[in-house]
Order: sequence, then structure tokens, then C-alpha cells
Amino acid sequence: MRTIRPVGISGFLESMVEQSSPLAMSAALPAWLSRGLADLFPAALALEAAADPDQTLAARLAEAAVAGRPMRIKLGIDPTGTDIHLGHSLLFRKLRAFQDAGHTAVLIIGDFTARIGDPTGKSATRVQLSAADVEANAETYLVQLGLGQPPERALLDFTTPGRLEVRRNSEWLAGMDLPAVIDLLGLSTVGQMLAKEDFARRYGAGTPISLHEFLYPLLQGYDSVAVRSDVELGGTDQKFNVAMGRDLQRQHGQRPQFGLLLPILPGLDGVQKMSKSLGNTVGLREDPLSMYSKLEKVPDALVDDYLTLLTDLELAALPANPRERQKAMALQVTADRHGLEAARRAQRDAAMLVGGATAIAEDVPEVSLAAVNFPAKAFYLLAAVGLCASSSEARRAIKGGGVKLDGAKLSDPNQEFAQAAALEGRVLQLGKKTFRRLVAG
Repeated sequence: MRTIRPVGISGFLESMVEQSSPLAMSAALPAWLSRGLADLFPAALALEAAADPDQTLAARLAEAAVAGRPMRIKLGIDPTGTDIHLGHSLLFRKLRAFQDAGHTAVLIIGDFTARIGDPTGKSATRVQLSAADVEANAETYLVQLGLGQPPERALLDFTTPGRLEVRRNSEWLAGMDLPAVIDLLGLSTVGQMLAKEDFARRYGAGTPISLHEFLYPLLQGYDSVAVRSDVELGGTDQKFNVAMGRDLQRQHGQRPQFGLLLPILPGLDGVQKMSKSLGNTVGLREDPLSMYSKLEKVPDALVDDYLTLLTDLELAALPANPRERQKAMALQVTADRHGLEAARRAQRDAAMLVGGATAIAEDVPEVSLAAVNFPAKAFYLLAAVGLCASSSEARRAIKGGGVKLDGAKLSDPNQEFAQAAALEGRVLQLGKKTFRRLVAG
């Protein structure tokens, strides 16, 4: 890990000048904060700087405790889709940990910046969204995060006074006039922007970069000024943007925030980051059985990472057997979202379904056959009930041996079912993780 030392806006955002380990960075921090930490900046290690609240987060925490002032912990999200998955939840879990420690979570809905699109990780200019699309997505995000739910069942605490501010960055960005935008642009250089890995790669490859994309890191950084954040949470791919926030705060006479970065969660395939477009996600809105069934198939090499990042379980207290650790992880993550009783039923039902006991499994999610036109061929059925995105995908799944009906493999995509009654109550399985009980209504 690299320690970031501020040098002012004129000399690039931050200089990477010291090497430090995650253990050294987090040694003075409470366990709830250091767990899963990938990077923290600044993270002064010299003894003479150990008590400096502008250089060490532990000192800033201690200072806030003495003053009786909760720290302001910023997390910005751009609602460019409708679903939150477990990969996103790492940051919300850490934000909730700050809430539970008495600090104020400042959740920024990037309703303005989402219309630009974060260029991080992109090889081309993103399609800009409409204001209506962004707002509709934002509402679904808040519900998934726990709006209207009791704190013990929610990912974030929406009810305890003083623990959460939900802000939209259009509050301060939409009203910027041209002189203000020019002033903001004057705080950075093209050289600084091209130091950002994604921009540098695109520039080197001759891929167009629109000028408005350079605004994104500046606007996200200005969010930190607007809410006077003490700490900004982000993934490791957000280091440039978080560092920009530190620099802009200094330019506006504020104490610069700390950057606390968490890893990018690998997806269910164990290869690429969790991403809906790659089909390797577990969504927060998934039913208990689907969630558990997916998680208990996570590759062994990822189980301890999932345990560390998605649960509060102590790894040393868990069985050494990889399969038992895998099941413990799947049970706990499912329980955190749906409650322990529902998670245990999902665990039991998953075992029954894998063994072919579809008739006695209790909580298999139901799917209606009302939209299916009978007689229906097997490939059409899978697409019509939403298990496959298209008929061609359904054909491939059946031919590949990945589809079962009540535990028996379907081998012919053209197998025909005469009427809904022939399928009523039966369980359709796609792969090892997706089960649906068919109902006629």
C-alpha cells in the first residue's frame, strides 16, 4: 500500500512517497474500522506524526471523541442502475459501522454526476442518463439500503437521529454558473487528469475522451467540500477521485478528508469483479434460497475474503474444513439480509433441492405461468418465466445439461408441455444456483 502525502494542487494530486502495509496502517484503529481495509491515506507512521489528526485517522477519531463531535463520513453513489449487489455492499457495511460507532454517515446521491458518468474503469465515454432515470434509480437504491426498515434489518440506519444525511449533489452542482465552473477547472490541469489510469490508457490508445469527463473527478471532489467530510469511503478504483476531494478541501480552507478504500469484491466466478453485466453477482433483493445457493458455490479461494468483507464472523473461530466455512459464510450473509430463520430454511431447502427432493423444499421462490402460451416447448418456457434472457440462451442451457425439472435433467429443448396443470407445483432448476417453483396463477 502507498501512503499519500499532500503536496498541493500544483504538483499532481498526491505523491506516492512511502510504502506501508495494511497492518501498519490499521494498527492503531479499532477492529470494526480496520477490518477489510485495503488502503488509507494519509497514514503517517512516524512517531512524531502519530498524534496529528490531519495525518492519522486514529488521532482524528480521538480528537472527535474528546470534542464530543461525530465525524462526517462521506460515501457517494451514482444511481446508474436499479440493483445493488453484494460487491456494492462492502462500502455500505463500512458506512454502517461508522454509524454504529456514533458518527454521521453522509450518503450522497450523485443525481448530477450520474448524468456525466464516472469514467473509472471505462474504455469509452458513458451514455448520459436523464434526470428522471437517475431519480427513479435513486429511489430503488434507498429502499434496498433500508429506507422504511428497522435498523436491525437494514444495511444503513435510517432511523436513529443524527446518524444519516441523504444529500443529492444537484443541491450544490446544478446551480453552478459558468464563472464557478471555470474557477473549479482552474484548480486542476490536463496533466493531472491524464495521470488518472483510465484516462491515460484511453489517451494512449487514441480513444476519444470528452471534455465533460474531466469534470467528473472535480465535481465528485467538490462534493467533499460541500458536505465538509472528514472521511470518504471508496473502492480502490476511486483513489484518484478521493484524493481530488482532499485537494479541493485544502483549496477551500477546509481540513482535508481521509481516504479509506476497500477492495473490489470478486464475483461468483472468482475471476472478475462482481458485476451485473458479467452475470456473477448476488443482488440484495434476491430471495433467501437464491442468495444462499449462489454463495455456497463460491470458489474455496474466495471464501475467507467473503467472510472478512461481508460478515463480522471471526475467521479463527470457524471450522477449518473449506466446505463448512463456505456454508457458514453463505448462511451468515443470507441471514444478514433476510434473518436467521429464513437463512436456515434456505440452507435446508438448498440441500434438498440439490438432492432432488423438490417436493418438500419449503421456500423455493414461485414464478407464475400466466404469461406462458401453451402448449409450450421447454426452451420457450425458460425464457417466458424469466430464467433465461432469450430463447437461444435457453436452448444452450438445456443442450448443455444445465436445466432440471423436479431434479430430472431436461435434455430436449423442444420437449413440449401441453398445459399449465402439467407443471403446477414443479421446480425448474437452472444450473446449481437458481430454482423456481412453477404456479399456474
